[in-house]
Order: sequence, then C-alpha cells, then structure tokens
Amino acid sequence: MQLTIDQFKTQLAELLRDLMPCTSADLTDNTIAYWDGRKVVYCYLKDDSDLIDKEFELDNRLWKHWEEYLSEWMVEPTFSVRPELQDRLSQAPTNGPR
Repeated sequence: MQLTIDQFKTQLAELLRDLMPCTSADLTDNTIAYWDGRKVVYCYLKDDSDLIDKEFELDNRLWKHWEEYLSEWMVEPTFSVRPELQDRLSQAPTNGPR
C-alpha cells in the first residue's frame, strides 16, 4: 500500500518514539531517521564510515523518489542502535510534547 508523505512521517514518529534512545530507522543504505525527544530527524550517512553525516528534511521532492521504497519499508521496518546518537540526543532539547 502506497503511503502519503504525511502518513509515513506519522507512522515513523510513532515507531521511533516507542523504541529505546539511540535507535535509528534504517531507511535506505545511506539514510536513517531517529527520534530526538521532540521530532523525527532525518540524516544522511557518510559513505566511508556509516556514521551520521548531515541532516536533511524529507520533503515532497525527495518523497517522489522514495515513495514506493519507503512505503514498502514501513511493512518491514529495520532499525539499529547507533551509539553516536548519544551525543546528538544529549544536545537536543527534551521539553515539549511528544
């Protein structure tokens, strides 16, 4: 079933909120997403190290390219624990609604 971008973002946020900290959703070979305590953060990974490179916004332009793949990903999502998220999470504000 094809999802809209809003459906995908909502479902991903619900999944990530329920997982332990430092867990990322492994969206593609070079992109992940994680819950920072307030919102989902999308990131590219460095090619050579598989470490987080830079953040990006999942917008309609990217969604057009990834819609089918990410809709299928949601059927069988994959996650991993990333210790490097600990530093990012310790810097993220945690107050506010979940």
